[in-house]
Amino acid sequence: MAAALRALAVLLWVAAAYPVVFRARPVQALAANWGTRALHPLPGDITVRLLRDNGFDKVKLFEADPPALRALGHSGIQVMLGLPNELLGSVAASVTAAEQWVIQNVSTYVSKYGVDIRYVAVGNEPFLKSYKGKFEAATLPAVQNVQAALVKAGLARQVHVTVPLNADVYESGDGRPSSGDFRPDIAGLMVSLVRFLLDNGGVLTINIYPFLSLYADPNFPVDYAYFPSPGARPSQASVQDGNVLYTNVFDANYDTLIAALEKHGLGAIPVIVGEIGWPTDGDKNANAANAQRFNQGLFDRIIAGKGTPRRPQMPDVYVFALLDEDNKSIDPGSFERHWGVFNYDGSPKYPLRLASGRAIVPAKGVRYLSKQWCVLRPDASASDPAIAGAVGYACEYSDCTSLGAGSSCGSVDARANVSYAFNQFFQSANQQKAACKFNNLSVITTTDPSQGTCRFEIMIDTGRHELTGKPASPAARAGPSASSWSAVLLLGLAGLTALVAW
Repeated sequence: MAAALRALAVLLWVAAAYPVVFRARPVQALAANWGTRALHPLPGDITVRLLRDNGFDKVKLFEADPPALRALGHSGIQVMLGLPNELLGSVAASVTAAEQWVIQNVSTYVSKYGVDIRYVAVGNEPFLKSYKGKFEAATLPAVQNVQAALVKAGLARQVHVTVPLNADVYESGDGRPSSGDFRPDIAGLMVSLVRFLLDNGGVLTINIYPFLSLYADPNFPVDYAYFPSPGARPSQASVQDGNVLYTNVFDANYDTLIAALEKHGLGAIPVIVGEIGWPTDGDKNANAANAQRFNQGLFDRIIAGKGTPRRPQMPDVYVFALLDEDNKSIDPGSFERHWGVFNYDGSPKYPLRLASGRAIVPAKGVRYLSKQWCVLRPDASASDPAIAGAVGYACEYSDCTSLGAGSSCGSVDARANVSYAFNQFFQSANQQKAACKFNNLSVITTTDPSQGTCRFEIMIDTGRHELTGKPASPAARAGPSASSWSAVLLLGLAGLTALVAW
C-alpha cells in the first residue's frame, strides 16, 4: 500500500514539458492534439483528411497556425485554439490586445474560413512549478479579457474559454484521490480561476501523463501506468480509497482533481483532458509496444464512454499527439519529438482499433523527396578525428533524438550512428547537395541504409502532394514551420560550408 501511495504521489507531482462535456452514451469520435513544430510538416489538407479518416472530430492547436486553421475550415472538426504563454502578459494588461487577438485569430477564421472554433485555451500549463510563478499573475486577467473580447465579438455562445493545466496544480497528502486539494501556493488562484470559468460557461482542462511517472521514477510500478485489460487482475500498486479501488494512475489522478474541485464547491465545472498519450522513442520506456498498449486502452475507454469513479461518463480526451514533431524543444527529454500516434508523414506507428472497431489508416496523397540518403563514405573511418565535429553540427540543426540509449537507433554501430546524423541534416536541408559535404566524409546513396528499428527517413516534399478534392493553397503547402526550416537551411548550410573548409 505504501508503494502505491508513493507511486500516486510521484504522478501528481510530475510536470510535463508543457456546455457540459459529460456523455450518457458511448463516444463515437476522438480528439487529438495537432502540433505544428515540424521542419517538413504534413500539409494541412492531408492532415485534416487523416483526422477525418480515423474518426477524429475534435482537434487542439497550441497556437493560431494559419495553414492548419485554413485547412480546418468547413471540415466538420471542432477546434480548441491555444493562446501561447508568451502572449499572456500583453493580453492580461490590455483588453484591446485581447480584442485584437480574438479578431485576428478567432473571428476571422470563423467568419471567413468556416473554422468551427469551440474553445480558446488561454496559456498552456501556466502554473507549472518549473516556471517559478512567471505566468501566475497574468493568467486570470488574460482569461477575463479574452472572455470579454469573445462577448464583444458576439462569439461567447459558441466559443468558450479554458486553461490547460498540468497535474502538478493539485496533490494528495496521503495518496488517496479523495484527499485531493490544490497546491497550497496557488490554491486561492485556482479557486478564483475555476469560479470564473464556471460562471462564464467555460471548462477546465487538465493534462495527465502516466509516462512521465516512469520517466521520473525507475521504481514506479509499470502496470499501474496502463489501463487494465478486461478481466485482468488489478495491479499490486492499486490504491484503495474507501469503497473504491483505483487500478490505474489516470483514474486516480483525474479523481484527485475532481475531489479538489468538490472540496472548494466547484464540482460542477466540466473537466476536459487536454493531453494524454505515450511516446515511441527517445527513452527506454518510449517504444511502439508500450505506446500501443497505453493508447489502445485509452481509446477503448473513450469509445466506451467509461469515465472514472467520481465522473463515470468519459469527458472529451485529446490524445497527445497526432503527429511527431522534429522541431519541438527537447528540454523535458528526447521523447518530446515522438508523441505522435502517427509518424511525421502520417503513417501509423502501430496497429490500433478505433471507433466501431475500425483499424487506424495512414495519410493519403503524401509526396516525399527523392529516394536518396546521405551516409558516411564507405572508405572513411568512423574514428576520423573530424567525425565528432561533423556529427555534432548535423545534430545541432536536425533531429538526432533516436540515437540516444534505449531509443530506436541506440544500438546501431558507429558507422550507422554517423550516417544517421548526416542523413538527418541532409533531409532537413531539403536534400541539397551542399548538405552532404561533411569534410569529404559523406556521400549520397540511393540504397536505403535503414536497419532493424532504426529508420533512415526521407522527408516530406512540402511543395508536392496529391489529395482527392480541392488542392491546398500555396500557403498551406508551405507549411507552418517554413520559417524554422529556412533558419535551419541558412544557418546550417552556412556553418556546414565553414565545416567543410575546416
